[in-house]
Amino acid sequence: MLALIAGEGALPAAVAAAQTRAPLICALRGHVPEGLTPDITFRLETLGGLMEMLRAQGVTEVCLCGAIGRPAIDLGAIDDLTWPMVPRMREALQRGDDGALRVALELFEGEGFGIVAAHEAAPSLLPPAGVLTEAQPRPDTAAEADLGAQVVAEMGAADQGQACVIRGARVVAREQADGTDAMLARLAPPRGGAPAQGAGDPFSWAADMMGDMLGGAADWLSGQEAEAEARAGILYKAPKPDQDRRADLPTIGPRTVPAVAAAGLAGIVVSAGGVIVLDRAATVAACDRAGLFLWVRG
Repeated sequence: MLALIAGEGALPAAVAAAQTRAPLICALRGHVPEGLTPDITFRLETLGGLMEMLRAQGVTEVCLCGAIGRPAIDLGAIDDLTWPMVPRMREALQRGDDGALRVALELFEGEGFGIVAAHEAAPSLLPPAGVLTEAQPRPDTAAEADLGAQVVAEMGAADQGQACVIRGARVVAREQADGTDAMLARLAPPRGGAPAQGAGDPFSWAADMMGDMLGGAADWLSGQEAEAEARAGILYKAPKPDQDRRADLPTIGPRTVPAVAAAGLAGIVVSAGGVIVLDRAATVAACDRAGLFLWVRG
């Protein structure tokens, strides 16, 4: 039996939907996955107790999927089965994202659970290589993608991110700890303003950007043909070098598209075999409506 150790976002529901037998949904307290009702809600301080519970219910494999923050450990809440894990848990919380996930995977493996990657549990989450949209990459996109791959490799080697924004020969933005959506929001102009030319003030436009996105998708679709001609640059996403791909593969989905359009970019380039695309049909359709290209680069 499979258990999903689920974080926030839409990925856990996509993995669950791909299973012929319903998995056990286990959510870290304060991290509720979209579209799923957890069967078990646990605290990091009771991870050992959770593993014992999983064994009792016949779970043999686990899949870590969804976004999870870094909660502080309350020593007073640790159960007896978790105390032996505390040194490794502290080590994980002090590492970067990839290092922390490696420790988490090792803890489950050490207790006898098999690890199933999200894209192994739901293979359709990894799209085939090629251009998936009506819009095609521009003549300079290959060079932009080469630079993006170099930048993400450098960032990933330092465990610092999986995405960047490239315009021509310029690195416009690098993903920070707050993620891709926040990076794109920093590039979007306020309503009625001109497209940003760089990262600028990290917070000056975030509220307007989120309000626009939530207020109505029709705004960014209006006048899309003229806007598409004026757009330039790409969002580039790829896994980190030597990343353990059983957890935390970079992800895009339908919600990524309006943020890319609002940032004034021409399209999205992702690394083939290394980036999950949630609800692929909806993502491609959103790109087509916006005049953006989506290139899965092999």
